Amino acid sequence: MNRIFIDGAQGTTGLRLEERLAAREDLEVFQLPEERRKSPAARKEAMAAADITFLCLPDDAARESVVLAEGTNTRIIDASTAHRTSADWVYGFPELNPKQREKIKNAMRVAVPGCHASGFTALINPLRQTGVLTHKQLLSCFSLTGYSGGGKGMMDEYENHHRSSDYNAPRQYALGQVHKHLPEMCHVCELENAPVFAPIVADFAYGMAVSVPLHLANLGVNLEDLREIFVRYYEDEKAIRVLDANSAAPTGFISCNNLVGMDCLEIVVAGNDQRAILTARLDNLGKGASGAAVQCMNLMLGAEEFAGLILD
Repeated sequence: MNRIFIDGAQGTTGLRLEERLAAREDLEVFQLPEERRKSPAARKEAMAAADITFLCLPDDAARESVVLAEGTNTRIIDASTAHRTSADWVYGFPELNPKQREKIKNAMRVAVPGCHASGFTALINPLRQTGVLTHKQLLSCFSLTGYSGGGKGMMDEYENHHRSSDYNAPRQYALGQVHKHLPEMCHVCELENAPVFAPIVADFAYGMAVSVPLHLANLGVNLEDLREIFVRYYEDEKAIRVLDANSAAPTGFISCNNLVGMDCLEIVVAGNDQRAILTARLDNLGKGASGAAVQCMNLMLGAEEFAGLILD
């Protein structure tokens, strides 16, 4: 039986991770008691006893845990932003390319993608790999997310009965074009220029839709060509589905919360032969966080890739 240590399980990702692993009979999952969670010695001891250590921590604390893990044999899956662009870490998006699963299987250190970045990567990487988009491409990205993506602090703000009326409407943020996922988005998709990024948080807890608009005239493809690229790229993937606008949005509306509680991602290709909107829909704490972490863990342990996950 494999031993799994969750370091910092009180955040939203950590809590969802616990839920995903709770029913697994092939795993022994453990955490430190509250009074020992900040003890470096206790954390190092726990990591030394674990086959896999999940880091559900702020960036600085995650870096500290990695240092503490030195000299142990534990393999680390980090859900923070700290190591997503590091050359020494494997990016935890198995669907990235045909070699990525094998890299994750053999990795000692895996960085779980960010939620916005997961949607953006799912949309842009196939177009980069097939040459439709160049590394110099100028892009924009709009992302609407539930408030759980902001962690426990933001959840408390939104669920406070005495909250300000500002919370009643969608709120755009990262107005200075500085967002912690932007370096990751550029690094993974091999983009020289960061996209103009417009993230918005709204008054629903879970779910998100990440959209990228494209002018097709200069790309040499029409809408059906574009959809076919995604169909071919993800044709063997169980956790990523490609839809057209009629099946994804029969009423003309795409909802952000259709996949709440699930660990898959849907890509919607919509528009016309002049202009297209690509949308990735997912649960921000599913395929956008804890679901992706469990998928990577399964690969690293040689278990069935989607054990403990919900795809349908």
